Amino acid sequence: MTPPNFDELIDRVGTHSAKWDKMEAIYGVSPKDGIAMWVADMDFRPPACVQKAVEDMAAHGLYGYYGDDGDYLSSICWWMQERHGWQVDPDAIFTTHGLVNGTALCVDTFTDPGDAVILFTPVYHAFHRVIRAAGREVRELPLALTGGRYEMDFDAYDDLLSGTEKMIVLCSPHNPGGRVWSRPELEAVAAFARKHDLILVSDEIHQDIVMPGAPRHIPMALIDGVSDRLVMMNASTKTFNIAGTHSGNVIVPDPNLRARFAARMAGLGISPNSFGIEMARAAYSPEGAAWVDALNDYLDANRRIFDDAINAIPGLTSMPLEATYLAWVDFRDAGFNSAEAAARVEKDARIAVNHGPSFGLGGDGFLRFNLATPRARVEEAVRRMQAAFSDLQ
Repeated sequence: MTPPNFDELIDRVGTHSAKWDKMEAIYGVSPKDGIAMWVADMDFRPPACVQKAVEDMAAHGLYGYYGDDGDYLSSICWWMQERHGWQVDPDAIFTTHGLVNGTALCVDTFTDPGDAVILFTPVYHAFHRVIRAAGREVRELPLALTGGRYEMDFDAYDDLLSGTEKMIVLCSPHNPGGRVWSRPELEAVAAFARKHDLILVSDEIHQDIVMPGAPRHIPMALIDGVSDRLVMMNASTKTFNIAGTHSGNVIVPDPNLRARFAARMAGLGISPNSFGIEMARAAYSPEGAAWVDALNDYLDANRRIFDDAINAIPGLTSMPLEATYLAWVDFRDAGFNSAEAAARVEKDARIAVNHGPSFGLGGDGFLRFNLATPRARVEEAVRRMQAAFSDLQ
């Protein structure tokens, strides 16, 4: 495999990139002199095997209905076994239009209007949006910030429930905190789900983006005593920067839950697009695995550069990042809430970032920065941050 060139500066402006073409309208940061560090996709080309799959489809020139997905399902099973030690039944795999769609389908299938869905907050903002849009209530169980990282506080959670809760959506690894949950923590989530008779949806879209030396990601499917209520969600899209294919996998181990989910998929007429299937099939391969290993090394170096610079600014703290490429920066000790911090970051540093309150309780005072961009941009971003907050130094 030719080593990937993650340093290549690719101009995405004018390509219908949400990350670059919408940041001026939303944040007032022009792509002419700004840096997009908000939407969670990468400014890197996917591995050559993925590009070749698309080129082969284009060369064939026919784009009819996709059939015979055996190779695609086998590639998913191979990846989960090879990379995560998890043996997947291909009959348990459903392909959805991404994992936000997968989350919405789980909410629709396994809860009713008026039910509550549990989130450990702060957490990925789209969960909040789809739960509320479906007429369900979001039950926020705040994560405890202990020793500079998030932990779950199950001693406090029972008293926060109303009895209307029917589901938990767990983000594993955690976005935006970058935690890889430990086995005891996952076992505690499973016990909590059993105690309160909750469906457990584990969104593991960031499972492959784990920093070298960090704890190993453990699929929730490998935790005992939860398979009868578990729905697993993962995707090639975040790992390989192909999110525009809107392709994700919902994997349902339990036959009864699987039948219910299959019925809902059939009732809504949902089927995958051929480009997403072919790109995922190509990505879940030895060549794709080597590319991911190189990616994680590169992201880890970006993380160190960013953290060293941000943590050197008095009052600012970048949470230690074990997984994902999303840095979660705390501005509270410098006396800023999210709006005040964002005003400086966007107006003075000209960097578009995600605002903490959109992630739910516990998010105010934080901003999220996407580090999956060429190193030169990360270095420029930290120079701008140091200048924007020079009065603190």
